Amino acid sequence: MKENISSKELMLKKIRKALLEKRDNPYPNLEESALYKQNEEELEILFAEQLTAVSGNFIFCENGVDFIENMLELADKFSWRKIYCWEPELQALLSHYEFPFYQTDKDFEQAEVGITLCEALIARNGSVMVSNQHAAGRRLSIFPNHHIIIARTGQLVLDLKDAFSILKNKYGTQIPSMISNITGPSRTADIEKTLVLGAHGPKELFVFLIDDFS
Repeated sequence: MKENISSKELMLKKIRKALLEKRDNPYPNLEESALYKQNEEELEILFAEQLTAVSGNFIFCENGVDFIENMLELADKFSWRKIYCWEPELQALLSHYEFPFYQTDKDFEQAEVGITLCEALIARNGSVMVSNQHAAGRRLSIFPNHHIIIARTGQLVLDLKDAFSILKNKYGTQIPSMISNITGPSRTADIEKTLVLGAHGPKELFVFLIDDFS
C-alpha cells in the first residue's frame, strides 16, 4: 500500500535527510574574513563621500566663524526664518556671533530648521548617531524640513562599533534609552517604487564638521 505523505511532510523529510548528510564547509575561513576592505582614505573624506551618496550635505568648518558664514549662506539660499536650537552649547555659539534663532518651542509648528548635536559620525556609511540625551530630544531632528547636525572632528569614527565605544566611554552604565542612526534625509519608495525624500522627516540633512568651536 502506497504511503500517503503530504507535501509538508515530504519537505520536512528532505530537510532532515539533508541535515544528516555530512558536507565540507564551503567557506571555512568566513569568520576570519574582513567584512569590509581596509580603509585607506581619511575619515573626513570617506564620511563626506558616503553622506553625499545618500543625498546628505557635508560642510567642513575650521572654526566658529567659518560655521556662521556657511549658516548665513544657507539661510539666504533657503530663505530660512524659523531656525530652532535647544542645545545650550550651540545656543552660546550662535549668540556669540549674533545669529538669530528660536531657543524655545514657541510657534514650533512653523519650524523650518532644527540644529542639533550628535553622538558620533560614522564614516563607513555616512551615518550620524544621535540619542535622546541631548536637549534637542527627538522633535528637533524629525519635524523641521531641514536638519542641521553639528559635530566635532573628535566625534568622527570609522565603524559603528567605534561609535558605541564613544557612547560607553561617555555615559558608562547610563546608556541613553534611545539611540538612532541617521543616514541621509528620510526616504521611502513604498508608493509605486518611486523614491521620495522627506516622507517621514527632514527633506534636507546638513552635517557640519567643525575642527574648532571657538
